Amino acid sequence: MPSQKKYPVGLSAEDRQALVRMTTTGVHSASMIRRARVLLALDVSAGQVDPRAVIAARIGVSCETVRLVSKRFADSGGDVWATVGRKKRAFPPVPSAVTGEVEARLIALACSTPPKGHARWSLRLLEKHVALIEDIPSLDHSTIGRVLKKRNFVLM
Repeated sequence: MPSQKKYPVGLSAEDRQALVRMTTTGVHSASMIRRARVLLALDVSAGQVDPRAVIAARIGVSCETVRLVSKRFADSGGDVWATVGRKKRAFPPVPSAVTGEVEARLIALACSTPPKGHARWSLRLLEKHVALIEDIPSLDHSTIGRVLKKRNFVLM
């Protein structure tokens, strides 16, 4: 029972009612309902709390999930909705190499006349020329195609 001692979950009557309402009515994601059920089972204000293993078996989650929900409740300062809801990502995992300036330079290159010996631009030819330009980061031909398609640009 280390979870209840280290991260106790104490819910107010309003929070408890809201969580019961969430688990029984309305349309919510399965993960939100699961976390709400874990919080309701861990609530010390409702009386004696069962061990983590019993709660996990009753709800159908792992003991680690029970521990993480109680830890997240403690870390959020007792905020039920921050615990139950999905954590928002602050920024994308990898920043895009294609910025507005890169996109403009790429479209300008595609609008220019193709090099000598070529009748028109191809994605692979654009890829080779983008690699030679120092201001633009090296882009894959599929990325170049995606940028041009986004702007409804047709290579001719």
